[in-house]
Amino acid sequence: MSGFVVKPEPVEVPGLVHLHTGKVRDLYQNEAGDLVMVASDRTSAFDWVLPTDIPDKGRILTQLSLWWFDQLADLVPNHVLSTDVPAGAPADWAGRTLVCTSLRMVPVECVARGYLTGSGLVEYQESRTVCGLALPEGLVNGSELPAPIFTPATKAAVGDHDENVSYEEVARQVGAETAAQLRQATLAVYGRARDIARDRGIILADTKFEFGYEPAASGDGEQLVIADEVLTPDSSRFWPADDWEPGRSQKSFDKQFIRDWLSSGASGWDPKSENPPPALPQEIVDASRAKYVEAYERLTGQSWS
Repeated sequence: MSGFVVKPEPVEVPGLVHLHTGKVRDLYQNEAGDLVMVASDRTSAFDWVLPTDIPDKGRILTQLSLWWFDQLADLVPNHVLSTDVPAGAPADWAGRTLVCTSLRMVPVECVARGYLTGSGLVEYQESRTVCGLALPEGLVNGSELPAPIFTPATKAAVGDHDENVSYEEVARQVGAETAAQLRQATLAVYGRARDIARDRGIILADTKFEFGYEPAASGDGEQLVIADEVLTPDSSRFWPADDWEPGRSQKSFDKQFIRDWLSSGASGWDPKSENPPPALPQEIVDASRAKYVEAYERLTGQSWS
């Protein structure tokens, strides 16, 4: 089993139609047809949406995404129209709400990897490949790859795993031209973000993006647009550069802290069981929030308040 331990009821707001409750974001549509994304403080692990919120998490993810959108604006346009809270919405939506252009979304998770870890490491240990791409011998957990690689995945529903697929399969599903655009944009954005993070003492090991299409401003065809969140601890693996040591698991700014506790004896829960996970203790909540805040402050150079 997997999914929500307790699925929240959508908030009713005049003029908004609720579209979807995701692992972290709640999606609405306004009367103009724009998408309204609200980042909650929910967190997920082992395909479960946990019963305990991390205070300010949604705001941190939203503000960090906005900062990254600014850094990437010359590479690829984004879908953000406004950060205004819709009239009649709860005050708690402030700082966590994005009003966005509705896009024709591409059903592919666009993953860029610059280092070997996670599911890529598992495949490499079996076949010396990642998503069918051959890699040299001798790499270990945390090794930097000879060059960043595009390793797409199919998008999964809440409670299901994304599934790694080959570039050829993406081309078959969405067309060769779209697949090439996705690969080019993904690697360009990863390269820019990797360099920015590196200057701040952080390794961007891997990350995932979502893209969609909107009518081009020229009126001729469509343009590729980056959507959803970008380069947050929920969508990326950030490692402190001064602690990087290939051959072992790396310290990180992502949810690994929560995963480690859930899989430890202290939680009393077996991630392989069909039982829902327990509530997080306060010390894990506090430490997790501190990780998100540290990532935001180190990347942006701004104080979180």
